Amino acid sequence: MIITCPNCNKQFKIDNSLIPDEGRDLQCGSCNHIWFYNIQEKNNEVLELKQEIFSEDIEIKTENKEDKIEKKQQSEEIIKTEINIKKKEKNPTKLKKTENTGSKFFSYLIVFIISFVALIILLDTLKTPLINVFPGLEIMLFNLFETLQDIKLFIIDLI
Repeated sequence: MIITCPNCNKQFKIDNSLIPDEGRDLQCGSCNHIWFYNIQEKNNEVLELKQEIFSEDIEIKTENKEDKIEKKQQSEEIIKTEINIKKKEKNPTKLKKTENTGSKFFSYLIVFIISFVALIILLDTLKTPLINVFPGLEIMLFNLFETLQDIKLFIIDLI
């Protein structure tokens, strides 16, 4: 016997001996919908090959599905708006801004220090070609490196 799920219209072939005369609960293997099925509910006429079946039930079921889909979408939208309202009421953005201000400052400071060290290494590496192109740059680079050496010694003395 072929049984159709009333929820998703998936058809299953089931042995007649598995369903007693008083009926039983069935579960769809596709959508997990559970419904009570009674053999007497269905018309047990034998269908001939090439016989066309037109049923208003199928049209009604598709309309019901469309209605269910619309209701689900509306309920999802309502839930999303409620969640957004609750989030706005709690104002977690103000707390995050105060917590992130300090960490942003240290992040920028670390990036600045790393960039400055990279620039110094680059200048030291390309010192000779730069002096050949810009002869007046030699005194400035010498003073820069002497100043950095003094800062290094100062920090070592502090430690």
